[in-house]
Amino acid sequence: MRFGILGTLDLRADDGTPVDPGGPRPRALLSLLLLEAGRGVSLARLTDGLYGTEPPSGAGNALQSQVSRLRRRLAPHAEIEATPAGYRLAVPPDAVDLHRFERLTGQGRAALAAGDHATAATLLREALALWRGPALPDLPDAHAERARLDALRLSAVQDRVDADLLLGGGPDLVPELRGLLTAHPLSERLYGQLMRALHADGRPAEALTVFEEARHALADQLGADPSPELAALHLELLRGGGPGRSSVPVQLTRFIGRESELACIAEALSEARLVTLTGPGGAGKTRLAIEAARARTEAPHLPSSSATPEDVCFVELAPLADGTRIPYAVLAALGVREGFRTPAGDGAGRLSAVLEDRELLLVLDNCEHLVEDAARLSALLLASCPGVRVLATSRESLGITGEVLVPVPPLPPDPALRLFLDRARAVRPGFEGHARVPAVCAALDGLPLAIELAAARLRTLTPDELADRLDDRFRLLSRGDRSKAPRHRTLRAVVEWSWDLLDEEERELARRFTVFSGGATLDAVETVCGLPYPEDLLASLVEKSFLEVTESPATAESRYRMLETIRVFAAEGCAAEPALRDAHARYFLRLAERAEPYLRGRDQLPWLARLDAEHDNLDAAMGLLTATDPAAALRLMATLTWFRRLRGLHGEQLPQARALLAAVGDEPPGEPTEEYALCLMNTVAGRGDDPGEAARIASAVAVMRSLDRPLRLPFTVIVWSLTGGPLLAADEHVRVQVGEEPWGHALLDLGLAYQELYSGRATAAEASFARSLEGFRATGDRWGMANCLDPLALFADGRGDHTRALELLDEGLAYVRELEAPEEIADLLRSRAAVLLHRGAAEEAAALFTRSAALARTAGVPDKVAGARRGLGDVARLSGDTAHARVHYESGLELCTATWFSTSETVRLLVGLGRTAAAEGQVETAREWFEQARAPALESFDVLALADLADALASVAARPERAAELLGAAAGLRGTVLLGDPDVVRTVNDVRGRLSPQAYETAFALGRSRRSAAVGEP
Repeated sequence: MRFGILGTLDLRADDGTPVDPGGPRPRALLSLLLLEAGRGVSLARLTDGLYGTEPPSGAGNALQSQVSRLRRRLAPHAEIEATPAGYRLAVPPDAVDLHRFERLTGQGRAALAAGDHATAATLLREALALWRGPALPDLPDAHAERARLDALRLSAVQDRVDADLLLGGGPDLVPELRGLLTAHPLSERLYGQLMRALHADGRPAEALTVFEEARHALADQLGADPSPELAALHLELLRGGGPGRSSVPVQLTRFIGRESELACIAEALSEARLVTLTGPGGAGKTRLAIEAARARTEAPHLPSSSATPEDVCFVELAPLADGTRIPYAVLAALGVREGFRTPAGDGAGRLSAVLEDRELLLVLDNCEHLVEDAARLSALLLASCPGVRVLATSRESLGITGEVLVPVPPLPPDPALRLFLDRARAVRPGFEGHARVPAVCAALDGLPLAIELAAARLRTLTPDELADRLDDRFRLLSRGDRSKAPRHRTLRAVVEWSWDLLDEEERELARRFTVFSGGATLDAVETVCGLPYPEDLLASLVEKSFLEVTESPATAESRYRMLETIRVFAAEGCAAEPALRDAHARYFLRLAERAEPYLRGRDQLPWLARLDAEHDNLDAAMGLLTATDPAAALRLMATLTWFRRLRGLHGEQLPQARALLAAVGDEPPGEPTEEYALCLMNTVAGRGDDPGEAARIASAVAVMRSLDRPLRLPFTVIVWSLTGGPLLAADEHVRVQVGEEPWGHALLDLGLAYQELYSGRATAAEASFARSLEGFRATGDRWGMANCLDPLALFADGRGDHTRALELLDEGLAYVRELEAPEEIADLLRSRAAVLLHRGAAEEAAALFTRSAALARTAGVPDKVAGARRGLGDVARLSGDTAHARVHYESGLELCTATWFSTSETVRLLVGLGRTAAAEGQVETAREWFEQARAPALESFDVLALADLADALASVAARPERAAELLGAAAGLRGTVLLGDPDVVRTVNDVRGRLSPQAYETAFALGRSRRSAAVGEP
């Protein structure tokens, strides 16, 4: 439960529901207890708080009565406990906004003291956001406590302002600080903060005026002079505006994100003398360098700060066309005039002499077009001027020994979104975001410049219009800041600047690289682009920030990626030639065919990772082959089917399969093949909303029946069974199709196990599952092992051995989590939840059923979502919450589809509704639900669903003999007696208590011999 006293008393249950504590006295009592949450409050303190210093007679009894009434109001969310001296509200302090505020402000101050300004600002903002109004309004006489809390609040605000100032804030703080000074006109700390904010905003004269305002206010009200600290700040500003003179440009916008990069730069500069920020155009290298430099110039305003002020010289090299002019640009930035006696062309020597004895951070911005000259000058200064450090920004490194590189990548999603919102509010005040804004930021690669330009377009476009026009991003983002250099005004200009720095060989490879979607490996570049040994060219494009390179831990391969913005530019006017696109499609077809056998063995994980990385390339190849070579497209789709099934991507494959089927036509190209059958099966959504689905299933079954040879892709028989019905492992036809591979034999045993299971031969089924498990262990196939461990665990659960069942399921879960197979994870989580429920751990079971439903929903398998909802219904029903049980069962029924694998789930959901009615004493209603389940249960291939119905019918049978017969029928259908299900155990105990042992055994044996016939009788 959550409590709020920083504003009007507010109580919320865990689900957010408001709780009313009652009238003024209970509210005051609760406020007193919340001030000491988790600790005892004395009777005297409570009495004084409620009745003042002159309590009425009988105040003790009145207090006890108030506590009793408040207890009833808070139950069952929180408890008031009696203590030897008074009462205690048994809640953790963090459940109360006041104590959470005190914890967060303490952590914020600690972060501020440690120099972690960004964390401090975040923590303090979170703390201050807890205030909803004046504190403790329901405790009228708490003047001293309110004053204490108001002081804490003001102190937290001031700490947050300090953090913001240290992060480069200023302009946006001025109005807030003026408002605070109106309320607190004698706060010297606020005057000092306002002076620093005005100075940071480039308004030094106003900052000095504020000091005079402070001096007059203190003299008039207190007869005192400003403190030494405020006077020192005033002198510092008079002497030049800061502890270290700086030429760092003042920024007009807030700096957002990049906390980790700033920390990395600070650490690098503490250990190295040359640090270069590298990254693509528009990534924000210049702004990051400015913020890093500014941090080194700030005075240690806080006593705890350990920062050392440093002089900074910022030099913009972009306007220079001649590298020999760099030394003179630095001299100009330092304010050093060239003397008449300075030798011509010796600017570097003059600069070296100027800086020989100085401590200075030299920022060289935009070195890429003069990189060799910038490198030579940096090397000279670092060698001759021991107090100089260089911070450079460039799209490639300077290439000097000792240089430390700090890559500046695009912004991650969260700071990219914050940057967009901040800049959008400047042109559209009050803008609070839009559902498509994250996609806009992602489409722009998280490049700050592109995001800022896009946000500025909200002046005239809606977010939807902006998102819809990103395909033409260079035209759309062509209105930039007029004060910026031309190459920084538009997105095109930024990319064009980098493009012009490439040589023709680099440009040609960049153009060809645009054929790839989502990046490429070295082998793919070499093969598809037709360039032998492209390593050097690729390295050059990486160094010039045209490509990114990463190494996959799973495959140990280098992978090159081009930002989409750069890719769009490089592809303009030179769309990939047909031959290049065809080479791309053929390469990824070969890769998929090479990967397929490995997906069924020990090397599954690295090959799954390879195909994951090539997801976009495989989709592009599928699209091209569908349009140009449907026969090859059939091969690619078939080969990828098992990968997509393992990864839960079947829903993504549906439109591709339907488009390919339309391209192929109603008849397979040539002889019917498994590839054509798989295409048919991949068009099946299983939702019953496609009138042609049944016909396509029938066609797929017909093709499969016509194939009397070992299949190239033996997993086809699994997809067949998922689409058209259970695998007929005993069918000689299927035995031929799976071939002689060990994996195929393990698969046959798995199919045979299910046939035995659905035929009521439990012992034979368990033996087949165990044999299949050993076969899959021999191949190392995690999917196969997990799909054997699941039913083996349920056999153990049925015998009541819940511990063994959980061990088997946990092993299976480890395998499918390695595979990252959402559908299989959902299956095993649902099975584990069922075992936990049978064991009596209802709360744990509910959590797992909920996770299973979420995963199944993500994987696009609604019938498995329904199964998880049924599990939640079972948890609620067995816990006595029949109302919620009914909701879960009914929602599960809505999700079930008209496919063969939903019939048994429908039966079990109807059984759940019947058992819910019976739990409420509505026996006739329960029988109606069971009767509704009878027809689909008798028609289903799944005799286990029919057995579940038999157990349910036994629970409401009018005669005990009939109940025993139905229990026997259930055992006969399963091939075993169920000992681990609490519903079944309860029914057995009840029936045995109403019959003699001999009568029970006779009726039970009769039902077991008759099986489904017994269930079919009304």
